[in-house]
Amino acid sequence: MPVFYDQLGRAVNLPGCPKRIVSVVPSQTELLFYLGLSDEVIGITKFCIHPADKFTFTAKIGGTKQLDITKIKALQPDLIIANKEENERSQIEELTNLCPVWISDISDLPTAIDMIERVGALVDKETEAKALGLSITQQFDNLAITPLNLRAAYFIWRKPYMVAGKGTFIDSMLQKCGLVNAFDDARYPEIDAAELKAAKPDVILLSSEPYPFKEKHIAEFKALLPSAITKIVDGEMFSWYGSRLLYAPEYFGELVGELIKLD
Repeated sequence: MPVFYDQLGRAVNLPGCPKRIVSVVPSQTELLFYLGLSDEVIGITKFCIHPADKFTFTAKIGGTKQLDITKIKALQPDLIIANKEENERSQIEELTNLCPVWISDISDLPTAIDMIERVGALVDKETEAKALGLSITQQFDNLAITPLNLRAAYFIWRKPYMVAGKGTFIDSMLQKCGLVNAFDDARYPEIDAAELKAAKPDVILLSSEPYPFKEKHIAEFKALLPSAITKIVDGEMFSWYGSRLLYAPEYFGELVGELIKLD
């Protein structure tokens, strides 16, 4: 029986190549379809919106943090692919009693590439996954961005305000953009207006997800910090760590070009 190890160091025993896969993480769902597993992926979350045609026709099993365990059981999966941060621990532990569960734990580009390659080996798409990982790595290597010496506050939520702090994948992507995170707190701290002003960010980035920040929200932050550059950014480019990373370097290059012009 093949034994694979997930990114938590857990042994995952598979009797054979999985044929009925449930993915409960949007970026990893997109990765599985990219690797050619259209027939094998039988269940996804309501947030697994890419690719659009697969989202339309694949069974939905709830949200990333509110999985419908009954629906998952009815699908009779032989593998579930999850993530330490994006899914609720208690639900994932319950699912381990149903079938093998492979869990990722991603904080930066190297761990994202490691996830891609390990998942490729897990689903018998090792060659395709290695090629994808190499392509992503090369594109980031070619992303020549000089440190901007700009402090950035990256907002993921409103009411209450929440930002991406240190140790997050988003923080590592900010670094790829040559930006310095204005918040040293670990993970995703809640902040208020006073704390935002005290942090004195040069740039405020409002993510399109998980909270759907829009242009209408810019004025709210301009009122708090008139001198800061405030922009809406594509949250998928900063937080999806699967095949969507192919598009991130070009997006970051364009974003940095805009910030330089506005600075």
